[in-house]
Parts: sequence; structure tokens; C-alpha cells
Amino acid sequence: MGYRIGVDVGGSFTDFAVFDEATATISSLKVFSRPDAPGEEILAGLDTLAQRDGITAEDVSYFTHGTTVGVNTVIQRNGDDVALFTTRNFEDVLQMARLKIPQIHNLYSRRPDPLVPRERVFGIDERTEATGTVLTAPDREDVESAVAAARKAGCTGIVLAFLNAYRNPANEAEVARMIAEIAPEMPVVSSAATWPIIREYERTITAVISGYVQPRVAHYLDRFETVLRERGVACPLHITKTNGGVMGIDQARDECVQMILSGTASGVIGAGYLAQHCGFPKILSLDIGGTSADAAVILDGTPQYGVGELIGDFQIHVPSVSVSSVGQGGGSIAWIDPLGVLQVGPASAGSTPGPVCYGRGGTKPTITDAVAASNLIGHTPLGYGAVTVDHAAARAAIAPLAERLGISIEETAANIIEISVSSMYAEVSGLTSRFGIDPREFHLFAFGGAGAMLACFLARELNMKGVVVPLTPGVVSALGGLIADLKNDFIRTLYIDVTEAGVATLAAPVAELQATALDWLKGKQGFKGEARLSLSADMRYLGQSYELETPLDAADLSVAAISEAFHTEHARLYGHADRDALVQLVNLRLVVAGATPKPRIAEPDPATGPARPVRHVTAHFDGTAQETPVYARADLAPGHTFDAPAIIGQDDTTTVVPPGFTVTVDRFGNLVITRKEG
Repeated sequence: MGYRIGVDVGGSFTDFAVFDEATATISSLKVFSRPDAPGEEILAGLDTLAQRDGITAEDVSYFTHGTTVGVNTVIQRNGDDVALFTTRNFEDVLQMARLKIPQIHNLYSRRPDPLVPRERVFGIDERTEATGTVLTAPDREDVESAVAAARKAGCTGIVLAFLNAYRNPANEAEVARMIAEIAPEMPVVSSAATWPIIREYERTITAVISGYVQPRVAHYLDRFETVLRERGVACPLHITKTNGGVMGIDQARDECVQMILSGTASGVIGAGYLAQHCGFPKILSLDIGGTSADAAVILDGTPQYGVGELIGDFQIHVPSVSVSSVGQGGGSIAWIDPLGVLQVGPASAGSTPGPVCYGRGGTKPTITDAVAASNLIGHTPLGYGAVTVDHAAARAAIAPLAERLGISIEETAANIIEISVSSMYAEVSGLTSRFGIDPREFHLFAFGGAGAMLACFLARELNMKGVVVPLTPGVVSALGGLIADLKNDFIRTLYIDVTEAGVATLAAPVAELQATALDWLKGKQGFKGEARLSLSADMRYLGQSYELETPLDAADLSVAAISEAFHTEHARLYGHADRDALVQLVNLRLVVAGATPKPRIAEPDPATGPARPVRHVTAHFDGTAQETPVYARADLAPGHTFDAPAIIGQDDTTTVVPPGFTVTVDRFGNLVITRKEG
């Protein structure tokens, strides 16, 4: 028996969740992130765990990590100078994209500049038919010429994306082999090996993003592994994936695109697990850290998935936990634009220097400073003792904004909070529309360092059923990585009609996918338990230009069963189905998963008396002063209930409850916050 550790490195804090295998219980820890020295925050956390709990490196039996280094590389556009080799005469694939402007109602809106500029795109004389037949094999002299041109352009890596490579990857594989001989120092990413989907732009941009972030991600992972090995952690290391699972660190180095949203997905997995265990079937998760607010739809503990999630300015087309993000984190900076209008974000103070009220050198006012200036935080120890809130410094930082706006500091702080909540409202409203859900039926599940601080304000605007704050909201993302299953996705483009003749061809690719999936789980990952296989297909009616992913029963792949599954899914999402229309199956998908150990969610002892505040303070809600009780989370127990306004402090976050709500502690110790009747 040992300890399983999950780590989530955020913009401001690094969170640790520690699972004791002997007792199946969870403990947690927060330390400041070190973007200036990656890896040091992990060492600091391990040192603290050794001092606080006596956990040594030799005691660690499992280590998993979620990171945002990939997505930040794309957002900040500081990735590798890669070249793109594509089929000759298709060199404009990135510039053309889908010929859509980002904002359809803004005629001045323009598509972002590609990650690979046109001068670093080189055509190769090769051609594969849509049937998979190779018409023109690549010529070595042609490849040598393209490599020389890429070197001259200063490229340090190459992405291959050839026409119809999803159907037959032979030409991409042959060119990759040639480059390994011609320029062994250049890493090569193949689109067919990355994610072999049918559409050229989608497959190309996914491979480009993978190649663009690969060197930076690989360097980060090398540093991460070196730090742990030098400290004596000898267990296998895992990285959380975009699809909500985990994979080994070696696979993560090679398949960077699979972990580009790893940090974000971890939080959603953790929230889903806790919500399902505690009896909340319909939730919107709200993860607010130092730089962003991330929301996701979770039904019966299962996050909603999709493809085409936005990574900076670009979509990525691997299976992903479907998350909407907005640059409204606790460290997001408030500023006044040239027209004299107050704005918030997306720039963030991050961990270094951080909000002004943290006293770590920050000079620009943030959302956290607005909350501090309203006297809503800082009345109990925060950040496991790492943070002391300086209310006076927060007010001083906001004062120049207030002076320019001609209003009080309290009103300015309230406006900063309102603007940030409005931005979240717009993003979450789009998410609820996308999945066709009614927010009035959902609880907002708040976590992250600032999630509980702002959740009630957002739930009030969305008219939601209530807010749920778990026992340790600050480390839910680390918990998600810790409990995530080993999981991988596989895809095969078939493009067949769902007829007797078409369905007769399914048996072989299904068997091949199943064999490949089991080899990955049992062989490459060394999993000893029972494998879970989930089959689905991207299908559409003949003539449609988009597909719906539809779950299939691998035991019944008849025409009737496949067609009915699609009709049912189409009706569920769009309200109608055409059962007389021909159905087409474009992609076959298979997900394999192996369950990891899960912690026991303890039920605290019930309350023996009324909830008693530790003090009262004068706080400002929506700019209005209110006498407000402050509760210590550790003093609250199942059965406690009290009316707002209220401030509830704990080591990893502060829950702010404005007037008009009632707080109840459920049998698992969660804060369940609901609107008062009438």
C-alpha cells in the first residue's frame, strides 16, 4: 500500500490530491505555481507532504499530472517553427480553412493567421485516391528539396498532411521514413498517425497543432520526469488527457495533441465523480482559477464530449471533454479602455506577481482584488497558510480606476465583479444552448481557487437551481487527474451506406479496432483489470454535411439497429428524425478504458448544534454594505443551515454567498446553496 498523487499546475496555484491506498481517503495541498521555474512547485509540494504527513518519495505508488503547457503554447503562439509538407497544389489548406469568419455578424472580422505561414508550406508530388489507391508515390529527390527549403526557412520540425491519407497512410509513412534519413534532427508529425479523419483541413490543423507544441511539451515532460526521478519517485508517471483519461508519459511525449486540454479536462472529471457520488445528476461545472473560468455540462456524472474544441484561435478535432472557457479568472486584470470603459481580462496577473492583495509584487487590480476591496475574502486562513489578504492594498490598487470613473472604490469593485460575471454568463449561455439544456434544472458545481467566490453571482444571473461547493473545491482538478481512468480513442473512416451490403463490411474494422484498443490498454499500458469498450459511429442522413456521433451496440450491428440508433439520436438533439431516409456511416469510433482505484467519499458526523459564525464583518455585496457573518468551513457539519449574506472560509477557497440565498450542508459535507422562495 502507498499513496497515489494527482497534481494540477494552474496559473496561480499548484494543487495536490493525495489518495491513501490503505484507507481510501483523500487529503489535499496547495502551493504557489512557479512559471519561472517549472517543476519547482512539484518539489515544494513533495517537501510539504513529507514534513506535514510523513509521505516520502518511496511511498508514492502512482503519480499523475495535468498541465496547460500545450494550450498555453498555442494561445501565446510561442511554439516550434514547423514546416508543413502537403500534397502539391494543396498548399493553401491552412489559409483557406473553412472559409468562415470568426464572427459571422462582423464583416470586419478576419480569420487568425495560421500557425504555419504560407512560406513554410511545401508541396510534395504524391497522390492517393479517395479509395486509398496510391496514384503517385513520393520521390526522394522531391522530399530532399523540400527538406532543404524547410531548413533554409529556419524550420525545426515537419508536419505531414497529404490528401486522403486518412484512407491510406502509406505516402505519409514513406516520407516520414525519408526525412528520418535525410534530417534525423527534425521531428516529424504525420496527420494519419495523429488523428486519421476524413476532412483535410480538420486533419491538417490537428496535426499542425500537435507538431507546433511538441518540442515545448516534450521539454516540459522531460523536466517533470527528471525532477521526480531525482527526488526518488520511481513509480510510472501518467499525464491526463484531453478526453478525460490518462496515459503514460512516453505516449504523452509522442502524442502531444492528446493532452493539450489535459488540465481543463481533469477538473471536469473530478467534478463529475463528486457530483454523481453525492446525488446531483444535472450539473454545470464551474472551474475558476487564476486566468480563466471553465464551464462544462455533466449528466449523471458523465461529461459531455465533442470534437472541434477551440484551442486559442483554432479548433482541434480529437475527442475532448467539451469545455467553454473565458478569460475571467481570479487574477484577471481590470483596466479602462481608450474610450473610458471599464474592462476585465483577458490578461492575468497569474501567480507571479499575482493579485495586489496577495502582497507578492502585483500592481494591477484583479477580480480577486475587487472581491478583497469589497471585504468578501481574507477573514480566515487561505491557501493553506500561503496567502495573507491585504485589503488596504486591494483598495489602493482599485482607487485609480475609481477616480477615473468618478465613482467610489466599492462601486468600482462591484462593477469589476459584475463585468466578470457578465462575461461568464455569455459563455455559459452559449454552452447551455449548444447542448439544449435548461439551466433552471441544473446546479452549478463550483471549484477551483475562485469558483466558490463567484459562483452564486453567476447562478443568480442564470436562474439556476442552486450552487454546490464540495469539501475541497480548490483541488478538484488534481482529484480528477488522480481518479481518471486509463483511456484511449481510436477511429477508422469507412464512409459506407447503412445498407445490407455496407453493414456487411463492418465486422473486420470493428474487430481490428478492438484488437488495437486492447493491445494499447493491456500491452502498452500494462493494465491488468477488465477493459471497457465503447463503440460509436459518426453518422448522417444522405445529403447532410455534418455528422452526429451515435453510440452503437457492438453485439447488434444490423441495419435496423444502426439506423434506429441514429434516428433516435437525431430526434433527441434536433427534435425530428426521417426514418425513411438513407443513413451514412462516416467514421467508426472505439473508446477503451480501464478503471483506476477511486477514493471513499466520507460522510462527516452530523451537526449537534446550530451553525455559529466566527465573526461578523461589514462587506459590500453589489456595492451595498451588509453586516455579514463569517463561518469557518471546518465548523460546518451535515444538517447546518443558515441564510445569506454569508462568507465561508477554508484553506483552499472562500465561498461568497450574497443576500437572497440559503446555505445547507448535505450529508457529504457539501455546501448546497439555493435561492430563497419568494
